[in-house]
Amino acid sequence: MTAEAACYRLSGGGNDFLALVEPSVPPTAQRVRSWCRRGLSLGADGLFTLERAPSGVKMDYYNADGRAADLCLNGTRCAVRLAGHLGWHEGSTTVLTGAGAMAGTVEGSAVRLELEPPSEEPLALTLNVEGGAHSGWFLTVGVPQFVLAWPESLRTAPVDRLGPLIRHHPEFGDAGTNVMFVRFLPPSRFEIRSYERGVEAETLACGTGVLAAAAVALDQRLLELPLVALTAGGCEFQVDGVTDGLGRLTRWSLAGDARLLAKIEPAADADRLPSPPEWT
Repeated sequence: MTAEAACYRLSGGGNDFLALVEPSVPPTAQRVRSWCRRGLSLGADGLFTLERAPSGVKMDYYNADGRAADLCLNGTRCAVRLAGHLGWHEGSTTVLTGAGAMAGTVEGSAVRLELEPPSEEPLALTLNVEGGAHSGWFLTVGVPQFVLAWPESLRTAPVDRLGPLIRHHPEFGDAGTNVMFVRFLPPSRFEIRSYERGVEAETLACGTGVLAAAAVALDQRLLELPLVALTAGGCEFQVDGVTDGLGRLTRWSLAGDARLLAKIEPAADADRLPSPPEWT
């Protein structure tokens, strides 16, 4: 990585990211892990690179653990925001991601993405975790998601305890899954807390998780479009869509807060992390 790659910090509804603009070489996994480490370095849920492309812009996304991921919708919305700030478009652009192309539009302080609905129906699953049965739905929205309906207040949902156990459950194989704790509030609202793989912690928002929860709500006829989702960061997301005569989604969109926080210049210390302690 050369010094000329500009670095920005952005937030999409509470998911925070570092962004590198047209780096000469991709960031190494070690650099991503170092820079995303909170407390000892810059800190972020993930990092993406952004480049101009003939049909719009191209982004490559990396989770905080240094591994590439096909899609992060909040990261993609931030890419639209950053590309507009750089003068690469005048309000709308197409973003090329590992999960395909999607159209993005800046709407005031929000960014809206238009994308294809999932090709699969949510799969009902009951998982045995710590001697208890937890029922939910599994589906892939860019990345794997397990949507766990939570009938009580999310304030007391055991996200930190139950999230990693479900995330690593053998049912999901080596890839694992994100885990969404969702309280459905008819007719058109839900609340959601997110445990994300790659970050290995609760995050303040997860765009793909919001769409996964929306897909479950529509498939199970729990809610009606348009939907509003309240995330842990305090930001509301809007989910809308177009359905056919049978009520199946043919297109849908996700809109929510996306902000450019700062242009930064990482120093050499951002790459230097101590080894994990060996407690005696």
